[in-house]
Amino acid sequence: MSGPGGMAGGPPRRSMDFTGSGKRLLRQFRPERGLLLLMLAVLVVSVGLSVVGPKLLGRATDLVFAGFIGAKLPEGPTREQALENLRQRGDDGVADMLSGMDFTPGQGIDFGAVGTVLLVVVAVYAAAGLLMLWAGRISTRVITRTVFRLRERVQEKLGRLPLSYLDGQSRGEVLSRVTNDIDNLGQTLQQTMGQLINSLLTIVGVLAVMFWISPLLALVALVTVPLSALVATRVGKRAQPQFVDQWKSTGALNAHIEEMYTGHALVKVFGRQRESAQVFAEQNEKLYKAGFKAQFISGIMQPAMMFVGNLNYVLVAVVGGLRVASGALSIGDVQAFVQYSRQFSQPLTQVASMANLVQSGVASAERVFEILDAEEQSPDPDEAHAERPSALRGRVELENVSFRYSEDKPLIENLSLAVEPGQTVAIVGPTGAGKTTLVNLLLRFYEVRDGRILLDGTDIAAMSREELRAGIGMVLQDTWLFGGTIAENIAYGAEAGAETGGDGAGSAGATREQVEEAARAAHADRFIRTLPDGYDTVLDAEGDSVSAGEKQLITIARAFLSNPVILVLDEATSSVDTRTEVLIQRAMERLASERTSFVIAHRLSTIRGADVILVMENGSIVEQGTHESLLAREGAYARLYRSQFAGAVAEVD
Repeated sequence: MSGPGGMAGGPPRRSMDFTGSGKRLLRQFRPERGLLLLMLAVLVVSVGLSVVGPKLLGRATDLVFAGFIGAKLPEGPTREQALENLRQRGDDGVADMLSGMDFTPGQGIDFGAVGTVLLVVVAVYAAAGLLMLWAGRISTRVITRTVFRLRERVQEKLGRLPLSYLDGQSRGEVLSRVTNDIDNLGQTLQQTMGQLINSLLTIVGVLAVMFWISPLLALVALVTVPLSALVATRVGKRAQPQFVDQWKSTGALNAHIEEMYTGHALVKVFGRQRESAQVFAEQNEKLYKAGFKAQFISGIMQPAMMFVGNLNYVLVAVVGGLRVASGALSIGDVQAFVQYSRQFSQPLTQVASMANLVQSGVASAERVFEILDAEEQSPDPDEAHAERPSALRGRVELENVSFRYSEDKPLIENLSLAVEPGQTVAIVGPTGAGKTTLVNLLLRFYEVRDGRILLDGTDIAAMSREELRAGIGMVLQDTWLFGGTIAENIAYGAEAGAETGGDGAGSAGATREQVEEAARAAHADRFIRTLPDGYDTVLDAEGDSVSAGEKQLITIARAFLSNPVILVLDEATSSVDTRTEVLIQRAMERLASERTSFVIAHRLSTIRGADVILVMENGSIVEQGTHESLLAREGAYARLYRSQFAGAVAEVD
């Protein structure tokens, strides 16, 4: 991840497997098969009724036209005799046209029959609309539940990802995938799934009725289908890569914004506003270009399909007119067919115009699937085979432990160490020596390459991570607070399910008395009570309403409340003043007899009272002993100590 003022790296660029990702997306709906089948059945009935409507209206048109023609002819002759009389007078064209009509000479329009047909049409369309509404409700339920499950899977997956994955990704990029991409996927499904199924069913139903009315006209209408498919395919292939770039650019831009927001103070301090704005402008420009190209290219789809649909309409109208003139079809059938041609071309246009939404949704789905497919940390042993210490006392042993972040760069090699319960172990050394890595291995954020780590005689690799970490409290140099009250932030360290006092801390894990006791142990109670709302003071996610040192005290109080067997402080006092540092040291001395403590420190004044001080260089322990004994050796520790307190220049190899 780049720091403030730097460009956040986007995800790896690779070609998109649209078909494979689309099929995988469809498989997410398997738990909703029952509702999907119900929705399909409802849509089939709804589309069937909609398809019947034009044919019924054609029947009404035929009744009106037949009545109009019958009123013009003299009463008496039969229909066949009237047609023969027209031919004898030389009106063969008129006779051919009327041969397709069911009229009675001398009889006018039967308004009763016409009214009945129109009432049936109204009922049919009303039923089709209600069924469509029901299908839409089912579709919304199916999609909402599917996206809900997908969010749950992503959340669970994030909990199973190793720390190495999160270290290698910018937070804004991961956040964009979890929020923006899933939201876009949900919106795409809401806007397309039901409509897409309805359009496809309409195409099939309308086509069947068109062949029933006139196979010739149906074939004429199908002439434009290959042209429609060609337009959709060409435009879709050009638009898809642009949608992929659009969402990649969105992730990169979000990553940069997130970094600039969290590091805005540093950006201003170092005068990097111009560089930050320039990076933002570059990322924004990339997003603009990708979004413009994607929307412009996909936007060509609808007008192109409308042109094809109008071409279809013209062909049907011309050929249908000729068929009416020849008497092969009635005017009502042609009218119905014209409506069907519109019904046929409209869903084709809708399907084509939804292509951009589908492409955007599948692009987002693939980015989400990339998280779901990421390599997970090694699984915990199942409950039946998991090992656990008979009693947690805090004895830690490292036996020939080796670890490296990359294969070609060894960091820790054959490290052995034994820490007795209740001991305070300080780990010091230059940056990159492996101090924090050692703690990460103890917590199983990373797995050892060789050797093993024992907790009270049990290999931690044979324990569940949850049980292992439940006995370890940790305070990092980088404080983490969430939006909520100070009491809730401290109570976060308590065991879940504990009873809550009458004036609860805002969490089911601890009482207010326990929270205040932990705050007093961390010497945070004094400053908390000076705040306007005391322990009920609401902090934002960044904790900007309190100072850096006060945030550190809150996190230390949280660790105290968890009452761990092992306490890890990774530069935990780096942000507090000297007086508070002394107070915390005294508190740690009171707690040292009850728990094993690992203290990672650069400020050597904080670890003078440690039982054991480990000096690490290049992943190995080069010195080990108490403060006084290490100073007497005049070795690496003595050089570090003098560099801080005697103004000496530290040796640099």
